[in-house]
Amino acid sequence: MSAKIDKESIRQALSQREKRAIEAEGFRSAAVLIPLYEKGGEHYLVVTKRTETVNAHRGQISFPGGVHQVGDESLMDTALRESWEEIGLNPKDVEILGELDSMCTFTTNYVVSPFVAAIPYPYEFKANPGEVEEIIEVPLAALLDRSNFWEELQPLQGKLIPQYFYQCGDRVIWGATARILKQFLETVFGA
Repeated sequence: MSAKIDKESIRQALSQREKRAIEAEGFRSAAVLIPLYEKGGEHYLVVTKRTETVNAHRGQISFPGGVHQVGDESLMDTALRESWEEIGLNPKDVEILGELDSMCTFTTNYVVSPFVAAIPYPYEFKANPGEVEEIIEVPLAALLDRSNFWEELQPLQGKLIPQYFYQCGDRVIWGATARILKQFLETVFGA
């Protein structure tokens, strides 16, 4: 399946669906950004490898983002602020294309709102060493390759739920990031 798609097609695919919002008692609101760019005719997205010193999701691959704070006017503002703090992505350089469904993180009790965005390329990212060990650029073609995806049923609160995994070179994307990624790929590419 081809990973070639323009930002207007992404915007249209995201706008043709109604966002499913979740409110869960005892969960904190958070937001992430899915930064996309085109390089050499192919599309990429940006994820981070979190440091081993952060409070939550140590060493995991995640989208830039974090918890909603009092000064944030909206969850989109949260995603933009956190992307600026974590990877040096200036909000002025971000074009929001749409939003995906909110998702819960059950081990850390967050309701995460994902925002899909186009960013310029090349971009001079700056990793915040307190939060981000590495900034990783992932080709969408690799994520759309079904041989890089698998699913396992895992127990959670007495039920078996599907857990998704994406192999990206020597890294594995899993957890809420993989669930967000799966929804993005299904919505935009029908994958």
